[in-house]
Amino acid sequence: MLKGQVGRCWKLLAKLATLSALTLTVGAQPPPSIGDLIIPKLEHAPTLEDFADMKPSSSLALRMARVDVFTQLDPNEGQPSQERTETYLGYDAKNLYIVWLCFDRDPGKIRALLARRDTIGNEYDMTDDLVQVNLDTFADRRRAYTFAANPLGVQADSVWTDSNGYDYSFDTVWDSKGVVTKQGYMVWMAIPFKSVRFYRRPEQTWGIGLQRVIPHDSERSFYPALSRKIQGHLTQEGRMTGLEGIEPGRNIQLTPYVVARSFRYVDDRDPNLPFFTANHLGGDAGLDAKIILHDSLVLDLTFNPDFHQVESDEPQITVNQRFEVFFPEKRPFFQENANFFATPINLYFTRRIVDPQFGARLTGKLGGWNLGLLAMDDQSPGRLVPDDDPNRRKRAYFSIARITHDIGKQSHIGVFYADREFSADPGTTCTLETCVVASNRVGGVDGHFQIGPAFNTEFQVIESTTQLADGSHKSGPSSQFWAEYSSRKIEYNVLYIDTAPGFDTLTGFFRRPDYRSETNFFQYREFPENKVVTWWGPILTQEAAWDYKGDLLEYRWEPSLSVQLKANTDFGFARGFSAEKLRPVDFGILTRDAYFNEGYFSGWFDSSYFRWLAVHATYRLGRAINIDPPANTAPFLADETSGSLTVSVRPLLNLTVDNTYLLERLRERGAGHAILNSHTFRSKWNYQVTKELAIRAILQYEPLIANPALSSLSNSKQFNVDLLISYVVHPGTAVYVGYNSDLQNLDRLAIAQHLGLIRTQDRFLNDSRQLFIKINYRLGH
Repeated sequence: MLKGQVGRCWKLLAKLATLSALTLTVGAQPPPSIGDLIIPKLEHAPTLEDFADMKPSSSLALRMARVDVFTQLDPNEGQPSQERTETYLGYDAKNLYIVWLCFDRDPGKIRALLARRDTIGNEYDMTDDLVQVNLDTFADRRRAYTFAANPLGVQADSVWTDSNGYDYSFDTVWDSKGVVTKQGYMVWMAIPFKSVRFYRRPEQTWGIGLQRVIPHDSERSFYPALSRKIQGHLTQEGRMTGLEGIEPGRNIQLTPYVVARSFRYVDDRDPNLPFFTANHLGGDAGLDAKIILHDSLVLDLTFNPDFHQVESDEPQITVNQRFEVFFPEKRPFFQENANFFATPINLYFTRRIVDPQFGARLTGKLGGWNLGLLAMDDQSPGRLVPDDDPNRRKRAYFSIARITHDIGKQSHIGVFYADREFSADPGTTCTLETCVVASNRVGGVDGHFQIGPAFNTEFQVIESTTQLADGSHKSGPSSQFWAEYSSRKIEYNVLYIDTAPGFDTLTGFFRRPDYRSETNFFQYREFPENKVVTWWGPILTQEAAWDYKGDLLEYRWEPSLSVQLKANTDFGFARGFSAEKLRPVDFGILTRDAYFNEGYFSGWFDSSYFRWLAVHATYRLGRAINIDPPANTAPFLADETSGSLTVSVRPLLNLTVDNTYLLERLRERGAGHAILNSHTFRSKWNYQVTKELAIRAILQYEPLIANPALSSLSNSKQFNVDLLISYVVHPGTAVYVGYNSDLQNLDRLAIAQHLGLIRTQDRFLNDSRQLFIKINYRLGH
């Protein structure tokens, strides 16, 4: 089976190669070469006072390397920046120093918010003015450390890869200061060499990129200049030399923590016999350790990790969803260096590791080899079952390995292997896949190839084998092939997915087996170069999917139009034509295949035109399948209205209020009777007292109203409050005080008498609450 599958996919790649040959003949030329940026060594650290009146005013400042040529990528690609920027660079034995002089003809329009760390780094949001340096310390154009700051010196750091964008899980210790002046603003950065990884050599050559974001001009400008005719940022980076006698440092960082908490919640491991459990005062402790090996490898160890301070997930529509909804990882330990495990198919979805007690991760680079190894346990399978369940107190064990080897400047080939082991007992009362799978192993090869400046392609071929607790077994391959051509005006990509009926992964994010699909995406952008529109253009998306028998399962064809304005605003609308087939294997109530013609209209709107207001809205009106009909009733087609609205308000310099509303509504076709109404209201308030001290409050209310004559869902109401006070000295050293409480329309008496979880009409029960204090302290740097 795998051989035939690979053959079909290589035929598709042959067609894509033909396309690439045609496109490369008219593709972009490589960027013009620029001279190396030579960084001088300084006797001592520069200060903002060395740049009084926003000009170099000391002999030390005059010796620093100067960059004053910034070129727009947006809104007018290739044109000089609309505002003058001067950047000065130098170093000493410990730090790289960068001083930014950002002039502005109208300083009153500068946007600068006193905010939490890592909330200002995405320049696409255009919420704050900011400056950023990208440092490719291995000069391999694969990944770069990014350090950004706004005019008040608020920091954001991340790791950038051209394939995955920003990874803000990277947190390190560095220093920044900012001040707004009558001519613009100044930013001072000091980046310790110990805070980044690089090879230990007498002389260093790094890749570098500088950028400035100017929201009131809708501008992103860069040194060296970037072009959309060439894929990627790192492919167009400059070179920085002159660093001599510096060392990355072989250091050990230890970050112990202690937690004290009081809690009460409903134990519903057996939903038929729930009960209240509580601890008026409890404590816990744990340790994270980071060890640097051979300058470029990082060994992370964790014992009893704690994530009390991690913010809850952003809300998504989860009702009337046939397949699992994707929620991104938010726990710092799992976010950090996740790009070392990334593959075309998502096989590293760490939310599968719910409750770890210990773990180890090794990541880094050795020559042309990139390495990622992870070993960790998960206590959750043995904790979500009743005390008398044979799986009680058992844990699963995860082992994941990812190795890639660089080819040329932007290509690589790699291997991936993942294993989840669990001594599952067939007598367990838990029916979840995580409770009944004894072992799941996935392995395969993949590659990414950059062919010229405008075309790239990637593939992955893997095989899985799964052993269940009852002795049954399943296995099968999966593969994915993707190719893209992009230029300033045209973007086209094609994706092919082929997943056998027996394929499964318990370490990745996986929706369905027995599935073959192809997706084509085409976008054309016209740049009118006027004062209103940055670009506009049509988009066409086509998707079709079949099962392994060759029966068509899904079809979608969507033409749309997108417009981006220079006033930090974009909008668009689409008309979708879609169809879907449900089979008896999907829903047992069906006696034969059922076909549904859906179709929809949709639109979106984004704007951050005002410095104090940002709006994001989506809307969809059409037809959808009601997949939760009453018992003994087959799924049926219904009228659907769905949408989202996020409004971010910044009434004060240090206060941000993010409000979100989600809607999912189904109505019976023809008669118009309501099937379900799901609403989510979320309001997040963050008051930044200083750069270190913040107060955050999240309020979320989720009512669901369902018609029992047309839906199997129950009416529910849930209200959650999450309060957090945080004092973050620097990454790893912090104090957190938090309180969270959850209320639902559950019957208190039914729980007290162990009768089950019964919904009430309008009463609320506080089914869980906790108060905690957590202290982290980083030792070593």
